[in-house]
Parts: sequence; structure tokens; C-alpha cells
Amino acid sequence: MPESDDRVPPAVPLLSLQAASLRFGGIVALDEVSFDVQPHTIFGLIGPNGAGKTTAFNVITRLYRVDSGDVLFDGRSLLHTPPSGVVRHGIARTFQNVELFPTMTVLENTLVGAHTVSRFKREGAMRAKAAEVLDYVGIASVAKRPAAGLPFGTLKRIELARALVSEPRLVLLDEPAGGLNHEEVEALATFIQRLRDDLKITVLLVEHHMNLVMRISDHVHVLNFGRTIASGPPADVQRDPQVIEAYLGGELEAAS
Repeated sequence: MPESDDRVPPAVPLLSLQAASLRFGGIVALDEVSFDVQPHTIFGLIGPNGAGKTTAFNVITRLYRVDSGDVLFDGRSLLHTPPSGVVRHGIARTFQNVELFPTMTVLENTLVGAHTVSRFKREGAMRAKAAEVLDYVGIASVAKRPAAGLPFGTLKRIELARALVSEPRLVLLDEPAGGLNHEEVEALATFIQRLRDDLKITVLLVEHHMNLVMRISDHVHVLNFGRTIASGPPADVQRDPQVIEAYLGGELEAAS
């Protein structure tokens, strides 16, 4: 009899960027970038300004079309999926600059995310779900207030609630700590870990706040001028000479 093979098969990535390349005229935004995001992990995507991080987000969410390469979600290519269909596949995102409707209430802004996947759900059920998510992100008390005039940290939470109400399997967070004070960043770090642990959500995080990224990420991938220069556990990435050179040492030394 043949010997049994007790090897555990490798986990199938929830998201896989495969040799993705994209040019804007003479500018190489992504140069054969590849990475795998495993389920129920926090994956940090970092790099200096102009490294290609937000471009990668826009490729994943189909706002940009790659010149070559592929984007796989749960083993299936997204290249022929329209942006509206990406949400229905289970991918949601926030933006570097907060994109809300200022005259609409917090609840109404959150419902925008629910309507992207609701189809035949009743309005009452969607409102109940939106209220539940607002409570989860800690801003249920302002549900009936217009978004205009609310503190910046609260606006960030509204945008996050709008993403979560679609019940995504993968959420892309683009600079969630931008503009937040120290206490708010600490609360955000704890909250992102809760997303992974409580809701079993996979998080792809683009962030300039190195302390935050290195502390909560399970894996960190580094871009510079559209190319991958390092990828691995946070402790290894922090010591990588190419990463230190790309950041001129400052931000990474502060994070160590």
C-alpha cells in the first residue's frame, strides 16, 4: 500500500494579485506586483508616497484595469467583473479621502452600502442591519444627525460602517488612521483586530502610520515606485535594508 501523505495542503488565498502591471502614460504605477492575502488575516500594504498602494486598491476593486496580470478573489478572476459586482462578491472598501454625502444622516450614508447588495431585502431589514453596524462601530448615538459638521474621526467610522453593512468577506482600508489623534489611532488598532477576530473578516490595510501597521498586521507587503521590495512578517520587513532605504529610516525606526 502507498504511504499516506499527511502534509497539510496550502491554504487558498482569499485574494491574489498576480503579476499585476499598470501604466499611466510613461509612469509605471504597478510593475508585476504579486501578493496573496490569506483568509481572516490583517495584511498591511505599505510604501512611500506614490508607491502604488492606492492604485493596487483601485485595481482590486476594478476602478482601474490592469495592462497585464490578474486579480483573483476566492480563486476566481475579477478581470471581467464591473466595480458594482465587486461589492456583491464580498469586497468593500474605504477611501483615503472621506467620501460621504454631507446632507444625509449617518444612517442614510450607511444605507448606501446596504443598497449595493440588498436587491430583494426589505427596507426595514436593511435599516435594522445598518443600525446594528452603527452600534458595532460605536456611533449609533449620532445615527439621525447629518454627516456635515461631525468630527473627522466620526466621519471615518461612518465610512467604515458603510463598508461593513454590505457584510464583506474582505475589507480594504485606505489610510484609516489619517487625521486621527493618538487615542483614536489606538482605538482603531483594537477595532481592526476585532473585525478580524469577531466577524472573521479579512483586512487589507494601506496606512502610513507605521506603528499601527507593524503592531496589528499578520503580514506586510512593501511597494516602492510600483514594485515589490519586501514581503513577510512585520519584524522581518522592518529589518529589510531596502525597506529602510525606501523610508530613509525615519518612520520604521519610530515603529521599532
